[in-house]
Amino acid sequence: MATVTISSLSSYSSYRDSRSPLPIEVQHANLAVSSTVYVGNLSFYTTEEQIYELFSRVGEVKRIIMGLDRHQKTPCGFCFVEFFHHSHAVASLRYISGTKLDERIIRADLDPGYTENRQYGRGRSGGQVRDEYREDWDPGRGGWGHLKNREEVEAQRRREVEETYRDDHDAGGAGREVPTGAGDPDENPRFREEKDE
Repeated sequence: MATVTISSLSSYSSYRDSRSPLPIEVQHANLAVSSTVYVGNLSFYTTEEQIYELFSRVGEVKRIIMGLDRHQKTPCGFCFVEFFHHSHAVASLRYISGTKLDERIIRADLDPGYTENRQYGRGRSGGQVRDEYREDWDPGRGGWGHLKNREEVEAQRRREVEETYRDDHDAGGAGREVPTGAGDPDENPRFREEKDE
């Protein structure tokens, strides 16, 4: 019979903040005492009140910092939840991570601690990097992923330009008077060759 290893529900993932100047050992030491939790895969419409209601079930919440689009300053699908005690942060990994909030399976992970400006998305579009490359339609996260959305907008713009050109071309050929000499290089003095008389 094969043995199946199941990881502890209170263990944190291997994800680390790539922009942190601290060595990985120091980051691990900070996680061992941290009372901050990173929460991901949130709907853009999830409110602080909903997050507070859910996370306060495992312990007293100190504060919630909503993740924001860097340019638009609107929610972009993540937040930080600070507890007063490390044990409550660990309990949120066990009891809340993987549950549904606003029809989405959220994920929680221990965070070494919130520092200023970490509330802003790091993607080129201003939101989260994971939403840049998303190929599917997700109404809870703003529709298409940023790159797919940009492709859709450009395709729509091309269609509109083609329709406008087609409409102008169709209207220009029928019913519009063309002035004499316009468009005929032989009649236009600028293009007419001088004739010796």
